[in-house]
Amino acid sequence: MSASRGFARVAPYVIPALDRGVHRLTRGRRLLSTAMLPGLILTSTGARSGLPRRTPLACMPEGGVGGGAGAGRSWILVGSNFGRPGHPAWTHNLLAQPRVSISWRGADVAVTAVLLEGEERAVVWAAALAFWPPYAAYQRRISREIRLFRLTPDGPPAE
Repeated sequence: MSASRGFARVAPYVIPALDRGVHRLTRGRRLLSTAMLPGLILTSTGARSGLPRRTPLACMPEGGVGGGAGAGRSWILVGSNFGRPGHPAWTHNLLAQPRVSISWRGADVAVTAVLLEGEERAVVWAAALAFWPPYAAYQRRISREIRLFRLTPDGPPAE
């Protein structure tokens, strides 16, 4: 269902609104969409407006499974936009200002975003397809290359 065109038309409006509400009600500990995929709240700076933008997003955690809320981890964000033609706005924001913060499992973590390219992107894209196969259907529907970002914590990991 998540790879369908109907889902792509409705989900961008419904899922983020529900996620924001659940995130507020649980004081940052939960997102509704995490029933399907891990998720986080990205707080970036609007590329045009300069205003803070809070965006609930699915993510693919990498590295250090144990430890604190963000310790020894990085996160992959996939700019699929549910297989719609344009890049999602949050990807433009990350390109303009890569130092952002995320809310991950109730903790705020300062991170830096890097757009993945070339061989590194190819390796991560293969991992993303194994992690969430509907990304392949999203890519088939569009002519643009889906942007992938790696978020890494700023500073030393918490102990």
